[in-house]
Amino acid sequence: MNTPVLEGRIALVTGGSKGIGFGSAQRLIEEGAFVYITGRGKDALDAAVARLGSSAVGIEADASSKADMTAVAERIKQQHGKLDILFANAGLGHATPFPDLTEAQIDKEFGVNFKGVILTVQSMLGVLSHGASVILNASITADMGLPGFGVYAATKAAVRSLARSWTTDLKDRDIRVNTISPGVVPTEGYSDEQGMTQADVDAYVERVSKEIPAGRVGTSREMGDALVFLASDASKYVRGIDLVVDGGMTRVYAGKA
Repeated sequence: MNTPVLEGRIALVTGGSKGIGFGSAQRLIEEGAFVYITGRGKDALDAAVARLGSSAVGIEADASSKADMTAVAERIKQQHGKLDILFANAGLGHATPFPDLTEAQIDKEFGVNFKGVILTVQSMLGVLSHGASVILNASITADMGLPGFGVYAATKAAVRSLARSWTTDLKDRDIRVNTISPGVVPTEGYSDEQGMTQADVDAYVERVSKEIPAGRVGTSREMGDALVFLASDASKYVRGIDLVVDGGMTRVYAGKA
């Protein structure tokens, strides 16, 4: 039997109680890591930890709060003394016609998706081990110019820029920083943030699958598979990249010749 590639590693996944965060936490645990997950809802965190098992701990925290994330870092330091893998995953966004954008929405999306990523990584600097892997969750929307997603896409483009800058900022500690850009992955956010019904989601999945060379949408677990690569020693020489995991949607033409 092969030894799990993340045996003995300590990981943190923000926004880990559902969606891509949860799927990623599952894969990290399967590969031997002990995983802390954060979220803003205690009930959802408790339910997620119950499913993840004894190799997971849930901490109620807001990723956009420096005080909350500093407390998370302190708890990890006290309990494990180090952090080897950081997945800054927490984020939100929904489609809004440009004329209807409000200042509150702009502040909220940049607060969580951009400021939250900065505060999360900054708060963990004191506990991140030498040679740690930091992965930031970006999005293919940063490349697509989708109507109504201007603010969300801008936050994700900014996150990609952070990964490149931090790659040089942290090179003396051999900490590698990369982003992952998921494609279409139906999660709870489709209903929670977009207000879509299951019928809406099903219709969207059917339509968009025709635009994806893989012929289908992705799963949270598949995003976790990509995350395992970026978290493992297999990616030691991979720095400052954006790993696009979208079934070819933004890179390959899926139509008929």
